[in-house]
Amino acid sequence: MAYPPREYLPGTPFGYPPPPDRPVQWYDEDAGPMVRPYALTKGRTRPGQPFDLIALVVTDIPDPTVLPVGPEQVAILEICRGNALSVAEIAADLDLPLGVVRVLLGDLLDGEHIRVSRPVPPALLPHEHILQEVIHGLRAL
Repeated sequence: MAYPPREYLPGTPFGYPPPPDRPVQWYDEDAGPMVRPYALTKGRTRPGQPFDLIALVVTDIPDPTVLPVGPEQVAILEICRGNALSVAEIAADLDLPLGVVRVLLGDLLDGEHIRVSRPVPPALLPHEHILQEVIHGLRAL
């Protein structure tokens, strides 16, 4: 029987059966403790600043456990200590959704715990003909 039942049960308080004797198990034991992604980000779905998938994140903090951050952010700081990783790599290493990682990185960036190297937008890159002229000029030397 599903709990709570959808029909009225006569002879019981308020028409519902008493709670089950043992707790209802919502997931199997192999899954471990489950936390919804919005609980990790305190309900936020967008970071304060946009993060590209290939933006590189690095930190120099020797012991992130002393900082007032959550366990997921400590894990981010530990894997990025002295090792630049992209946002996509961080999400894959921690097995967290990309949106959650972006929000957590936004918090770390606001607290100045990480440095982010963003890729150069294609519009700001030099045109191919300029690079070819530079190559021709170097060959002429």
